Amino acid sequence: MDSGLSLARITVHSPHVPTLAGWAHDEWGHLHPGRSRAAAIATFRADCGSEGVPSVFAAMDGERPVGMASLVVDDMDDRHDLTPWLASVYVLPAWRGQGIASALVRRVEAEAQAHGVERFYLYTSDQQPLYRRLGWEDVEDREYHGETVTIMRRDLSPRGPAPSAAARPV
Repeated sequence: MDSGLSLARITVHSPHVPTLAGWAHDEWGHLHPGRSRAAAIATFRADCGSEGVPSVFAAMDGERPVGMASLVVDDMDDRHDLTPWLASVYVLPAWRGQGIASALVRRVEAEAQAHGVERFYLYTSDQQPLYRRLGWEDVEDREYHGETVTIMRRDLSPRGPAPSAAARPV
C-alpha cells in the first residue's frame, strides 16, 4: 500500500459515512432490492462500531477516503447462520492495483482476531483470486439476488498476535 496512505476507523459521527455508504450503495445496491440511499447510509452508520464487530475502516489519502472495508454481523439476508462477515471491500478505481484492498482486508482480519473471532466469511462475484491469495477458502458458489457469488471463509488462529494494522479514528 502507498506509504502516503493511512488506515482509519470510521466512527458513527464521521463526515465520511455518506460518501462510503454511497460507494457501497452504488456498487452493491442491486443486492439489496428496495433499499434507498438514505436507508443504506443509516445501515452503514450502524456498522461503524467503536471496536470489534461491527467496524468500518477506510484507506485515507490525507483527509480523503480512497477505499473501505467492514467487519459486520450479517451480510447475506438468507445466511444468518454465518457470522461475522468481511464486507464492503472497495477501492476507488484510480487507486486500484496498489495493495489498498489487501491492506484493508488485513486490517479487518486483525480487528476480528483481536476480538476473538476465529472464523468469518465474505461473498464476492468477481474477486475470488484476490481473497484466495490472502488465505480465504471457497465455501460454496450460489445465486444471490440474481448474481452468482462465492461464499468464502477465513480461519484465524486463536493464538498469537493479530496482523499489525493500527488505525486512527475518523
